[in-house]
Amino acid sequence: MDVIKHFEYVTPAPFSTTPANAKPEPKTINWFIPPLGKGSGGHLNIFRFAKNLEDLGYVNRFVVVAETLVPEQNRLSAVEIKEKIHEWFMPLKAECFRGTEGLPPAEYAMATGWQTAYYVAALQDTCHKCYFIQDYEPWFYSRGTDYFLAENTYKLGLSAITAGHWLENKMRDEYGMEAHAVGFSYDKHLYHRQERAPVDAEAPKKQRVFFYARPPTPRRAFDLGVLVLDAVTKRLPHVEVVMAGWDLSAYEFPFTVIDHGIMALDDLPALYATCDAALVLSFSNLSLLPLELMASGVPVVSNDGPWVEWLLDHDNASLSEPTIQGLADAIVKLLGDDELRERHVLRGLEFAQRTSWIDEARRFDAVLANMSNRAPAP
Repeated sequence: MDVIKHFEYVTPAPFSTTPANAKPEPKTINWFIPPLGKGSGGHLNIFRFAKNLEDLGYVNRFVVVAETLVPEQNRLSAVEIKEKIHEWFMPLKAECFRGTEGLPPAEYAMATGWQTAYYVAALQDTCHKCYFIQDYEPWFYSRGTDYFLAENTYKLGLSAITAGHWLENKMRDEYGMEAHAVGFSYDKHLYHRQERAPVDAEAPKKQRVFFYARPPTPRRAFDLGVLVLDAVTKRLPHVEVVMAGWDLSAYEFPFTVIDHGIMALDDLPALYATCDAALVLSFSNLSLLPLELMASGVPVVSNDGPWVEWLLDHDNASLSEPTIQGLADAIVKLLGDDELRERHVLRGLEFAQRTSWIDEARRFDAVLANMSNRAPAP
């Protein structure tokens, strides 16, 4: 491996948009994004906000940088980037660029994944330099090169727009960043409560627990989840475990697992309708999954922690310390108490239904508009 070449995104050459020093049009955003990955939740949220901002009158451009993150044969042309955004995520009007050459000026330069922040810092234009932070990315790594290179991006002087208040407070308190939180919602056309679909009409007492299983993502605690579910099924042998999120064919389990692998989003609601509870573990900022499950009428069990409790609490979910016994107890209690389970279902539904992507996009817009009223960074 060529270490210098691999990490070239950390030391990009200073650059300007074209034509140099041109005054950007108002409400234009150049989003600097990592290479696309099919099924990437981080990219999906970027595009979802961009789409709603587009509806609020913004012009978006997507600039793929840090291409050494993927093999050369997987790198896409500008035309292919636009096609894949449409195919894998959603149709957008945005113009797409591979690298920074020929990039028009914008009122806002928006970093996303940590590797992209170095490009925004290297931009020589006078504009508002922002950083859409969806997670505390140093925690994706052991304490080494990547950890500290990711952490250093919070010290580049960019203005943060964060996914939730936990990140907002962390950026302000620990790094002195200007930070503003926006929240999450879910696809209201896709996720809604359905009647519990019987798995086997002759075995109505059978219960199912859904587990989001993603072994290559350590912060989602796949191994801990398996240990918890083993403890649950030993105490409740009638419980079936349903997993989705990854191909688990290489794994062995001491209990029966119905593995759905990586599923299309449109197929998830029908699967959720067969489940009585869901185990969702997270040791960094939460994903959208808990909201989607709650909106589907599935009560959620999760670990506690400030990165979880800005969204989930003991009113809308069952939270436990992250121990095998504690989480197993929470699932067993939920499955054995119809009144408790229905209470969590209803409160989860109420909480989810109060959220709105367009409301969060308006908050995003308000942050940008406030920046627009002051002088941009040189």
